[in-house]
Amino acid sequence: MDTQAFKRSLHHSDRYNRRGFGSPAKRAEELEQAYQSSLIGSIRDNGYELQHGRLRVKLAEAFGFCWGVERAVAMAYETRRHYPNERIWITNEIIHNPSVNDHLRNMNVKFISAEEGVKDFSKVSEGDVVILPAFGATVQEMQLLHERGCHIIDTTCPWVSKVWHTVEKHKKHTFTSIIHGKVKHEETLATSSFAGTYLVVLDLDEAQYVAEYILGRGNREQFLERFSKAFSPGFDPDKDLQRLGVANQTTMLKSETEEIGRLFEKTMLSRYGPKALSEHFLAFNTICDATEERQDAMFSLVDEPLDLLVVIGGFNSSNTTHLQEIAISRGIRSFHIDMPERIDDDNSITHKPLGEDLLKEENFLPGGEVNVGITSGASTPDRVVEHVIRKLMNLSDI
Repeated sequence: MDTQAFKRSLHHSDRYNRRGFGSPAKRAEELEQAYQSSLIGSIRDNGYELQHGRLRVKLAEAFGFCWGVERAVAMAYETRRHYPNERIWITNEIIHNPSVNDHLRNMNVKFISAEEGVKDFSKVSEGDVVILPAFGATVQEMQLLHERGCHIIDTTCPWVSKVWHTVEKHKKHTFTSIIHGKVKHEETLATSSFAGTYLVVLDLDEAQYVAEYILGRGNREQFLERFSKAFSPGFDPDKDLQRLGVANQTTMLKSETEEIGRLFEKTMLSRYGPKALSEHFLAFNTICDATEERQDAMFSLVDEPLDLLVVIGGFNSSNTTHLQEIAISRGIRSFHIDMPERIDDDNSITHKPLGEDLLKEENFLPGGEVNVGITSGASTPDRVVEHVIRKLMNLSDI
């Protein structure tokens, strides 16, 4: 499928909208009223610190809503106002934040159901309005909705679209796209749908496994079994790993994406030599600025003297999970929660350890002077962070 031709056709349709229905200034004002926090503003003005009795809170210097998320949420709200009587659907969560998605449900926005990763569009009819979320939708979903005669409101983050352009360049020049991402994540599914030949690698270990295969130190059957759900139809590792381009899910750990890029450049250099490198390796920077800023701020935060760290964001939020990984890598006692209600008045917290189920821990906030670091994922409003801080303030007063 010529994805670029399809996008051009879609963008010229009078049933497609990626600009929203209000001015950017009005959009920002409404979001500020809905989600901003005067307490967070004052903490920022105080060098990202708050002292409350025995409690010292240190905020990361970049956290919470990014521009792409703000834009997506505002466009979703605008869509409901612009279409007050039409049925409105969204192909997935608008962002990975439970309070924002619940707000949309209260506005009678319906969410497309999915069973084992397969979405059910059977109830979506001609004339319905369908919102594509911040992390995008697959080209097949867009095509289905367009052919069904739906009004499509596209809130895809421009940084995600940039990655799509990158894999389309790979496809145009017959390079295989190595996508650093999570196979089942909505953004990676969307990105791979715009690629030609592709292979998804989760982390540096998987990338190293692929590099070893390229250098002739792998087993074909084992390779195909290990990546059986992570490559394009008909993928042949002996043929399709000769010309590579690297892209990424925008919310992955920046340092790891960069390391994977360097690994494959070094691998292709070793395999084909410096003169032929450009024929076998393409590199484009597809790391999201907001993701990079939040991760850099987290690295600075974990250098502070902290007794514990709270990471706030949806449990299915990739960028939030990677913030948690940074805390774990430094050995800091840390807790990933998705909402303030996870902290109880009895000084217990229900949190999600990395890769595990929810766990309740008693005696969450220690006695005496305590330093608490706080950050939040790109889908978390400031007001949610404020409520978490107020919970901590209340516990410190007991």
